[in-house]
Order: sequence, then C-alpha cells, then structure tokens
Amino acid sequence: MRHHNRWDLPKGHVDPGETDFECALRELVEETSIEAGHLEVDAEFEFRDYYLVTAGKRKPVVKQKELVIFLGTLQEDIEIQVTEHIGFEWFEWQPPHQIQKKTIDPLLESVARFWTRQKEN
Repeated sequence: MRHHNRWDLPKGHVDPGETDFECALRELVEETSIEAGHLEVDAEFEFRDYYLVTAGKRKPVVKQKELVIFLGTLQEDIEIQVTEHIGFEWFEWQPPHQIQKKTIDPLLESVARFWTRQKEN
C-alpha cells in the first residue's frame, strides 16, 4: 500500500475481543477488499516485529508497537479497492527486496527463509 512518503502493508489496531488473525483479515478487507475466501492462509507462518513510534504533537510519547503479519496466497484475481492509502502496487518476488527497510524488507526476508525451509522438507 502506498502512503504519501513510503510503502506499507495493510494493518491496523486490534479491536477489543478480536484476535490478531481476525484483525488481520478485517484490516485486509477494509484496506484492499480482499476477503478471507479469496485467500489460502499458511497456518505455519507468522511474522512478529516490534518498533518504536512517537505519538502526540503537544506532548510526544514514544510507544512500542507490535506488528503481526500472516502469510496468505490469493486464489483468484481480485480488483483492489484502495480506501486508506493513495495507491498500491504488486511487487515481483525477487529477493532480496529493498522496498521499505523498517518492516517490509525484514518480513520478506522471513518469508524467503520460510519458503526455503518448506522446499527442503
């Protein structure tokens, strides 16, 4: 997903009573129109990352964020409906990637290692 100054992934905050996975599916639908039925989710892959953000203008506070990403494969072509970003782009799978250093590149490195292990087994 394209923000005004960077690439990012569909993501958001977990609602009360919601699991990380339920949140991921809800945010994916809200931000792209991709529904769970369009995906095959790999239950063995989960990526977690932690990073700091500064929130608040008058009294800035540094908070730690947790990012949880699941791996899914689209089962059919879907027309993406961008709702919260200025655009989107599909990137070719050509590791090593240099898309966004903070979260996307480490995620894709983790996916590459995961798929390599899968092929070895």
